[in-house]
Amino acid sequence: MRELLFLAHRLPYPPNKGDKIRSWHMLQYLSRHFRVHLGCFIDDDDDWQHTKTVAALCASTRFIDLQRGPARWRAAQALLSRQAMSVHYYRDARLLQWVEGLLSNGKLRHALAFSGPMAQYIDGSAGRHLHRVIDFVDVDSDKWRQYGDSKPWPMSLLYRREAQLLLQYERHIAQQFTAASFVSPAEAALFRQCAPMARRKTGFFNNGVDTDYFAPMPAQSTIYPPGAQALVFTGAMDYWPNVDAVQWFVRHVWPALRRQFPQLQFYIVGSAPVPAVTALARVAGVVVTGKVPDIRPYLAGAALAVAPLRIARGVQNKVLEAMAMGKIVLATPQALEGIAAQPGLELLLARDDAEFIHHAARVLRNAQGGAAEGNGTAMGAAARQLVLLDYDWERNLRGLGAMLGLPAEAEAPAGGIAAPLQPVREPST
Repeated sequence: MRELLFLAHRLPYPPNKGDKIRSWHMLQYLSRHFRVHLGCFIDDDDDWQHTKTVAALCASTRFIDLQRGPARWRAAQALLSRQAMSVHYYRDARLLQWVEGLLSNGKLRHALAFSGPMAQYIDGSAGRHLHRVIDFVDVDSDKWRQYGDSKPWPMSLLYRREAQLLLQYERHIAQQFTAASFVSPAEAALFRQCAPMARRKTGFFNNGVDTDYFAPMPAQSTIYPPGAQALVFTGAMDYWPNVDAVQWFVRHVWPALRRQFPQLQFYIVGSAPVPAVTALARVAGVVVTGKVPDIRPYLAGAALAVAPLRIARGVQNKVLEAMAMGKIVLATPQALEGIAAQPGLELLLARDDAEFIHHAARVLRNAQGGAAEGNGTAMGAAARQLVLLDYDWERNLRGLGAMLGLPAEAEAPAGGIAAPLQPVREPST
C-alpha cells in the first residue's frame, strides 16, 4: 500500500472549526488509499484527548504541542528578515526532525501539506522526489490584506507586510509542488490571478456537509421558548472575522430590528468568546452562549441565520450547515464567496446595514403572519437541495484523489483503514 506524509497545522479532530472539518474528512479519505504518516500541531489542550481517534487512522503520528508564547516569539523574529510571520509561527525543529527521518527511508512517494505554512517541511531538495500537493484551503495572503485594510496604523502596516511576504511564499510553494488546491473555484481563480506562473497546477475541491447530521429538525427540538423569535450567528468566537461580524451587526443592524420587534433575540453561539463578544451580552436582546454541546437546536429554532462577515476567504461552513438544515440564511457577499447559491432563491444577500434590516424584517413579519414557518419555507428547501447536490464529501474528495494521482473512482484497497463519518458538534468558523 502506498505511503503518504500528511502535515497539518492543527490536529484534524474534533471537527469543530472550518479547517478541522476539512482536514478530518481528508484524513478519513486518505486513510482508505494510503498508509498515512500524520505530523501536526496541537494548539488546544482539550485536543490531546482525541489523539487516539486520529492515530487509529494512521500508520504513524507525531503530535507537537504548540505553545503560543514561543510561537509568537518565532513569528516576531520574522520581522527581522524578509519572511512571513505565519511560516515562522509553525516552524519547529522536532517536527522537521521527524519528517526528515521518514523521508530518509525512501518509502514515501506522496505528501500533502494542509495550509501554506506546513509546506516548509517538504520544501527544497529533501522533498523533490515526492508527489507533493499543497492544500492552501484559502488564499491566506489576501485575508491578511483584508486585515490590513480594516485595522488602524500601525497594525495595518504589519498586516500588509504579512500579506505581501506570505503571497511571495505561496507563489514559491505553488511553483515547487505538483499541485495546489483550494476550497472553492473562487479561491482557485483568485490565486491564479495572484500566481499566474502556477495557474496550470491550481485546482480546487469543495467542502462537504454531513447532511444526515445537519438536517431539518422538528420545532420541539429547539431551545427557544414557544412563540419566541430569534436570529442566530454560529462560529468560533475568538476568530477575528467572526468577532468583527457580530460587533458590526449589533452596532448597525440590531437597534433598528429591536425597535420593530421588541421581543426579538440575537443569539451568538460559539466557543471561546473574547471580551469584545461577551460585552455584547449587555445589549438588550443579545445572548452570548459560549461553547454549546450541539448547535443544531439553536439553528433549528431561529427565524433566520445571519452571516454578516465583512472579512472572509474560502467557504463559510456556518452558511452551509444552516442551509443544510433548511434555514433561511441572510449573508454578506463576503460570507458567500465560494458558495454557488442564488440570492433570492436559496438564501438572502445583504450588502449593507439597510439591506440587512430590510430582509430580516420581512422574514420576521412573514413568520409572525404564518407565511413562512421554520423549515417549511421554499427557500429553506431550495437551500438544503443545493447542499445535497454540491457539497457531498465523498464525491468532492475525489478531486483531492485526482491531485494525488489516484485512479478515478478508486475504491479502498484491501487492508485500508476506513472510519465512519463523525458528526460536527461545535460551531465552525
